[in-house]
This record gives sequence, C-alpha cells and structure tokens, in this order.
Amino acid sequence: MKRIRVGLLGYGLAGSVFHAPLICAEPALELVVVASRRTEAIAGALPHVEAVPTPDEVIERRDIDLIVVATPNDAHFAQASAALAAGKHVVIDKPMALNVSEADALISQAVKACRMLTVFHNRRWDNGFLTLRQAIADGALGEVCYFESRFDRFRPAIKPGWREHPGEGAGVLYDLGAHLVDQALVLFGLPDAIDADVTSQRTEARVDDYFHLVLHFGRRRAILHAATLARMPGPSLVAHGDKGSFMKFGLDAQEARLKTGLRPHDVAWGANGAEDFATFDDGAGPKPIALLAGDYPAFYRGVAASIRDGARPLVAAEEGRDVMRVLAAARQSAAEGRRITLAGLQ
Repeated sequence: MKRIRVGLLGYGLAGSVFHAPLICAEPALELVVVASRRTEAIAGALPHVEAVPTPDEVIERRDIDLIVVATPNDAHFAQASAALAAGKHVVIDKPMALNVSEADALISQAVKACRMLTVFHNRRWDNGFLTLRQAIADGALGEVCYFESRFDRFRPAIKPGWREHPGEGAGVLYDLGAHLVDQALVLFGLPDAIDADVTSQRTEARVDDYFHLVLHFGRRRAILHAATLARMPGPSLVAHGDKGSFMKFGLDAQEARLKTGLRPHDVAWGANGAEDFATFDDGAGPKPIALLAGDYPAFYRGVAASIRDGARPLVAAEEGRDVMRVLAAARQSAAEGRRITLAGLQ
C-alpha cells in the first residue's frame, strides 16, 4: 500500500527529537520534506529527506498528504489553517493553538474539508501514565479522590529560544501545562472549576516558569504542578482512591532515548530499567509494581489508521481544544486570584 507522504514544519526540539524520529518509525508514513533553515542538521540525521526554508513551500506541495506543525506555538493556527485549506491532513504539536477560538476555527475547517486534525499529546503514552490508567480501569484504586501529576526540574539558567522569551504561547504553562492538563482530562473529563497559581520564580525569568493548578471534579481534586527550581523533584504521579494508592517517581525515558539517537525499532527502546517502577498500596503495605512499556510510536500508528481507514484519531481535535479551555481558565484564575467555574471554561 502506498505510504502517506509527510511534510514537517519546524526542526527545533519538537521536530527533531519527537516528530521526525516517530514519523520515520511508522511504516505507513514517509517523511518527504522538512521546512527549516537547519539544513545541515537535517542532512546529517535525515539524508533521504528534502529541506526547504519556509513552511509555505511544504504546504503548497501537491505530493504531500499530511502536514505536521512543529513550529513555535504562535504559528500553529495560521500554518494548520493554511494546510487544511490546501487539502492536507494535519498534526499539530501541543498546544493546539493560542486560545479556544482558534482551536474551534481549526476544528470547523477540518470538518468542512473532510480532513483529519489531531494534536500531539504524547505524554498519554508515558510508561507511568499508561500503568496508572490501567490500574484505574482495573479498579485497583477504587474511586479515585486525588490525582497529582508533576513535572519538576532544576533549570536555574534561562535557555535560549522562544519558549523562555516573552510572546504569545511562551512559558511553562503552555508547554508542560498542556501535557499535564491533557492527562487529567483523559482520566476525568473537564473539571467543574479550577484554581491556578502561575508565576515566574527565577530572577531573570521573563515568562512563567512555575504553575500549581487545582482542578475540581466534585469531591475529587487533581493537582497539576511544574517547577523550574526543584533540585529534588517530587513524585511525577500520585493517585489515591478508596481502595488503594499509586505513586511513581521519575520521568519516562522515551524522550531521553530519542535525544541520544535511540529509535523505536531498536531492541532497547521499550525496556524499563530497574529504576522504572511504581509503588502501590492496597492496605497490605507498599509494594513495587512493574510499569507498562511507554509507547510514543502509538500516536503516529493512530494517525496512519485515521487517514487510511477513517479511524478516530487517538487524540481527537476536540480534546486538544478542551486543553486550551483549561489553560485559558488557568490564566484567568491566576490573573484574577479567584476560582474559575465551568462557565469560565466556555
């Protein structure tokens, strides 16, 4: 069967570390062209792929079936809209857009064009999150009353690049926050209300580098937290239910493996190390449990199935839009110092 021909927009962290390797790992996809001025890096890593300087050159090509938007956040809407107008299927790196209005416009455009639109929320396929989802589905925790997802790290210096410089879509809330919000929505749906603290803690920070979100789901609470000055990170995942508790420290190794050049077809790709485990307690005392293997390649398997077979994308565009609703409410809550209810998420 003819492979789906892919054009990638952007070859920064998202494009080079995540999208290009994962696209190339999916047999149904063929990465044909990348829009970036990093021509030497592309030639070294992807000698079979063409490099062009501007996104428009990729979007306008008639031989491309799927456009992957991995550019800075403030370019997502315009480039995704142009790709849909050109008759392409579209993957957008998270977050989907800058606001709910842009997300809704893209969804409407994709429906009218009869094209697939999805958002790259890859942290759904972290080993810890997959394991927690399974534990909840199996009823091991009972009714979950408390969920916490943290992304702590120690980065006292300001890194170069658009994520840490003032501009629409910059800052840690729209970066890591999009991942953590998506996880909470996958587990529990949209919250009733949200309290948010979003600020800058590093002396030279020019955008937010810390957030603490409390999502209200009736009696249940979901805590989403990220800090940039955490020398000793807290647990990455916590869940307490009326039958048991789940806790995990540390991050999934898939990103680190991609950065070192390991690829999904390598034997060591999905293996969990001795340090990769979670702790579960159902009243008999804490015990380690094995983690399911992380599976970032699942996302592009789903993209291929959606384009070829009409399957529902593994991340529906509406789910990407709902993440934008919660992020917008978090901004409002932090700015106004008050709880934002569901009406404020519309």
